[in-house]
Amino acid sequence: MTEKPDTTDELRTDGGEPSREEASFVEYGIEDKPPLGESVLLGIQHYLTMIGATVAIPLILAGAMEMPAAETARLVGTFFVVSGVATLLQTTVGNRYPIVQGGTFALLAPALAIIGALGAQGVGWEVTILELQGAIIAAAAVQIALGYVGALGKLKYYLSPVVIAPVIVLIGLSLIGVNDVTRPDQNWWLLGLTLFLIVLFSQYLNQYSRYAKLFPVLLGIVVAWGLAAVLSAVGVYSPETVGYVDFGAIADASAIQVIYPLQWGMPQFTVAFFVGIFAGIIASMIESLGDYYAVARIAGVGAPSEKRINHGIGMEGVGNVIAGIMGTGNGSTSYGENIGAIGITGVASRYVVQIGAIVMLLVGFVGYFGAAITTIPSPIVGALYIAMFGQIAAVGLSNLKYVDLDASRNVFIIGIALFIGLAIPEYMANVGGAAEFQEITSGATLIGPILGQEIISDTIFVFGSTTMAIGGIVAFVLDNTVKGTKEERGLAQWEQLAEDEDEFVTFFEELRSSDDQQPVDSAD
Repeated sequence: MTEKPDTTDELRTDGGEPSREEASFVEYGIEDKPPLGESVLLGIQHYLTMIGATVAIPLILAGAMEMPAAETARLVGTFFVVSGVATLLQTTVGNRYPIVQGGTFALLAPALAIIGALGAQGVGWEVTILELQGAIIAAAAVQIALGYVGALGKLKYYLSPVVIAPVIVLIGLSLIGVNDVTRPDQNWWLLGLTLFLIVLFSQYLNQYSRYAKLFPVLLGIVVAWGLAAVLSAVGVYSPETVGYVDFGAIADASAIQVIYPLQWGMPQFTVAFFVGIFAGIIASMIESLGDYYAVARIAGVGAPSEKRINHGIGMEGVGNVIAGIMGTGNGSTSYGENIGAIGITGVASRYVVQIGAIVMLLVGFVGYFGAAITTIPSPIVGALYIAMFGQIAAVGLSNLKYVDLDASRNVFIIGIALFIGLAIPEYMANVGGAAEFQEITSGATLIGPILGQEIISDTIFVFGSTTMAIGGIVAFVLDNTVKGTKEERGLAQWEQLAEDEDEFVTFFEELRSSDDQQPVDSAD
């Protein structure tokens, strides 16, 4: 392991200036490069933590569009390929954080609204996915512009820990009601076993075994998955049992599936669909800002600079364009799941995430792999969510160490942002969907007749369904309008701990610097 740089945000307690030293739990820092074999396993582990979403999103979209089974398998593989490409670009040329890119739930609501609208017109999946591609590409082009002109980076000067803390907490809690955890017929034995194994390896055996420390998630999944497979093979678990492993799905899969740009055809562009998808893109960008702060905090480095934020958001836009061209029917965003994995394993290596991205890119073309991944039982995925998202929520709370919690304005803002951030999305969920919300709000807005009630309702529905967007906006507005000093808000401490603009070196600046270096004569 290479020598770790002096990088973390811990405040000194001796009255001196704040300093940064690497957190004790970080086993591999961002710049570290573990051995290749170890990196492959660590990289796969990073991806396994977000496998639920990577498989769930295409399956939900395919089901809504009534896409045939063969095309559904190809859609899942496309998600893997796009995730691998987008992650390589983000970690190499983008913000260069060890953060995985993949499909986003923020675009799922508007996508389902589009599918529903086209389905009501009798449009088949072949045209529907082309409309989704067009809307994603158009919205992503705006995101690229917002990122690289610096619009998002400017926000960092108004984002105190009072804002970032609830946003990160809401990222962690946003999927608390996912079907993998709360389904009424849940197999709690299998879920509990998986969670117990992850806790056992990561918290109890980590002191005695290096493998337990580095691979707690991978070990937990393999053991639980293997047990579920045995119980399924001997008949204890029937196909109707939650936790059943369907071996037939692997046998029926094709060895190689061909995935290429514009594989479904040329994208189609509709303004109304663009607006709905762009609302999801905005929510995704807000979520990503929280992810950047979370990964910096948990990896033991300073808060992201304006320059790093701009490169990250811009590159996420590029990832969305790639997703649109490849035809996922979805987009690409930063994943909170692998941030939770960093917190559990202490592996914050960018190199590890890049190796994992290459593996995912390659296996996306292997039909057997995608089919095997889909056999991971729902209870095992649910246990992963509990471990990963609970860790992220805790990271969000840890940002409050810089805030004066004796100041009533801080406690009020944090509390109301968390509650509203959970309550409004819950209301949107109870409404039933974008179409039902549109019916409820019909005639309720003055601008509806101008822009179209459908566009207004879909936009509000998407924002209202995204916990971190709602909580973040509430906290942002209140924190920047309610009177409070920079010391109370934690801005003064954060400014001292944040990385300087020149600390973030882009990939091309690094290349140019290497080319400019001249060999030095040892005699001198």
